[in-house]
Amino acid sequence: MQNKTFLIISREYTTRVKKKSFIIMTILLPVLIAALIFVPVLVMLHSERSQHTRVLVVDDTEIFLNTFQETDNTTYQYRSGNIDQLTKEALDNEEFDCVFHILDNGEGLRSNLYYKKSIPSNLQSSLESQMNETFFDRILQDSLHIELAEFQKLQDLTKVNITAIQIDKDGNQRENDADMNMLIGMACGFFIYFIIIIFASQVLRGVLEEKSNRIVEVLISSVKPMQLLTGKIVGIALVGITQFLIWVVLTTGILFSIQLAAPNLFSSDDSAAVATEMTTGMADSPDLAALADGNIFQVINNYFPVSFAELLLSFFFYFVIGYLIYATLYAATGSVVDSESDSQQYTMPVTLPLILSIIFVPTISSNPNGQLALWLSMIPLTSPISMMVRLPSGVPLWQLLTSMGICLLFLVFCIWFAAKVYRVGILMYGKKNGWKEIFRWLREA
Repeated sequence: MQNKTFLIISREYTTRVKKKSFIIMTILLPVLIAALIFVPVLVMLHSERSQHTRVLVVDDTEIFLNTFQETDNTTYQYRSGNIDQLTKEALDNEEFDCVFHILDNGEGLRSNLYYKKSIPSNLQSSLESQMNETFFDRILQDSLHIELAEFQKLQDLTKVNITAIQIDKDGNQRENDADMNMLIGMACGFFIYFIIIIFASQVLRGVLEEKSNRIVEVLISSVKPMQLLTGKIVGIALVGITQFLIWVVLTTGILFSIQLAAPNLFSSDDSAAVATEMTTGMADSPDLAALADGNIFQVINNYFPVSFAELLLSFFFYFVIGYLIYATLYAATGSVVDSESDSQQYTMPVTLPLILSIIFVPTISSNPNGQLALWLSMIPLTSPISMMVRLPSGVPLWQLLTSMGICLLFLVFCIWFAAKVYRVGILMYGKKNGWKEIFRWLREA
């Protein structure tokens, strides 16, 4: 019996890993991940460096004359006169790339930036920053008679930084970065979702293919339905694990190689500005700040030393258990119907909890210890995603073990359910079986 099961596992594994689609996706995904990380920065960095911007400043208030700082890529000239005429001449003759008009309309300062062609994405923020600094400096000097440099020193002395420190039950302390916890948890949850959907669907299609081609009739004459079901599920699971391990190795290797080949890629002022712009809204996160500086492996080292083993083992467990649960249910579904289109009425109730757990990911990540997050991480159809979203923020050991235990018990039920349905449904053709018919099979089997 075991030899036949191993033969089916070997057949499922070898036929799938030799497919061109498997090889292409296995190689392509790590490349795409690296490209998504580095290409946007490289493109923005190249555009910032290659584009020289000439700015004509028309300052009606005369507060900001000769105050804007020029760079290698941005130069400023100052003129006065009618703004409409100056703008038309400057842009029509392409003498300047944009015209920056500063005026006081009686309600306060106002400024407009006129341009025809594209301008650097950070030009507007740079102008705003310099104007705010100059205007603030003027207020300090006129009202308080304090220089800006002196004020900045006072500001640095009075600046308060809050570091979140988490204390475990043993009294050990570690810095806790909520933004990074949320980011890692959401990434793990979405990754498990896509892996489960992709490989569980392969089980469904495999069962339907063998059933529609009548291959299963030949196989059933040589092996038991349970052997065939086990071999198919385990074989595809090994394919998924193989692909996952290759993805981890290739992605790490590519990122590490790029970091070694271009160690100063993110260290320049331009690239730091680009990275900062790309992480706007999370600038207060220390780990994300390190990521903006290009220290990818510094982020990993800062975050993982304490919980890396727990996170990795838990991810592997929920990856495998989630796949096995949904694969058995999908296999049972495939045995009941004759085509993939007919399977929708059965797969939708099964897949709905998985979709709901994805919908609630933002809620879980923002409140990982709430009642909703707790219960979703205990329900076996939603726990593979929900628990992984919670885990980086810290989960009590008893909750983690309880969730794992419930998943294992539910997997036993799923195997029993799938075996009963698969044994009867795999040899039935041309008949649409409803839920009542399926429950009758369970009672009679």
